[in-house]
Amino acid sequence: MTRIRHRPVAPTRAQRLASGSVIDVHRHDDHQIVYAARGVLAITTDAGAWVVPASRAIWVPAGTAHGHQAHGALELHLIGLPATEDPLNLTEPTVLAVGPLLRELILAYTRAPQDDSPAPARLRAVLLDQLRSSATQPVHLPTPTEPRLKALCAILYADPADNRTLAALGRQVGGSDRTLSRLFRSDLGMTFPQWRTQLRLHRALVMLAEDVPVTAVAHQCGWSSASAFIDVFRRAFGHTPGRHERR
Repeated sequence: MTRIRHRPVAPTRAQRLASGSVIDVHRHDDHQIVYAARGVLAITTDAGAWVVPASRAIWVPAGTAHGHQAHGALELHLIGLPATEDPLNLTEPTVLAVGPLLRELILAYTRAPQDDSPAPARLRAVLLDQLRSSATQPVHLPTPTEPRLKALCAILYADPADNRTLAALGRQVGGSDRTLSRLFRSDLGMTFPQWRTQLRLHRALVMLAEDVPVTAVAHQCGWSSASAFIDVFRRAFGHTPGRHERR
């Protein structure tokens, strides 16, 4: 990531972004909650990438350099919190589950006038209480640092439907499956199958936001059938990709 802009205050606001719009890499002195009520938001940091659907928000700690990209017509909601006010005690970007109540609180708070009147303060207090009880969600796609892993992951970024085994991919990048398996655990904190599934889910979210049919998403992301894709998607996000499209 290059040329990181410094924006001291993290804004609290709602805004709309056209599909494909980009917010360049920047950092705040504040914490920030980022939520897309419509569309899918891709967030990138030096530590990796997150793709955030409407059932998730992301916690961005103060000082974290991050950039955004919209997929589908995006309704973006941002909440800035002073670095001294940390309801989650998290030092890394983290994806949070957003249930119906938390969703409505985020929408109401980001649309309300940001002043010192009692009503926004009460809304903020309830919002922070809900955040404290929000479950964290493991939908992070970490970025590799080891050269062979970088080469291997680049192959799959380019074509998530590439179904070759780790041994076959290793022959292309110059590493045994045993070595690469160890590197996935040490460098990325997950197994090769786990990382590839995360990559495919991330790509699937983007494609669904761009109105690609479910069956086409399944095949282009490497699942053997639409039903296999739907099963994995439901287990990851709690609803079917068809419901995600309608959102």
